[in-house]
Amino acid sequence: MSKSIALSLVLATSLGLAACSGGAENAANAAANAAESASNAADNAMEAASNAADNAANSAANASSNAANAM
Repeated sequence: MSKSIALSLVLATSLGLAACSGGAENAANAAANAAESASNAADNAMEAASNAADNAANSAANASSNAANAM
């Protein structure tokens, strides 16, 4: 959902720049770059969340293993 919001904001901004500057090609390139950056940021956030979940699972497994070894 945040990815679609970010893309909507990027597109709205790029249309505003295109209307004001008159450089449609530059605005289109800027919009494409901004959309790609937003997409990459969302992908990075999802990867970070996945890594955090994996780390938490590994920590739980290690704690369980340590408790079993202590007996």
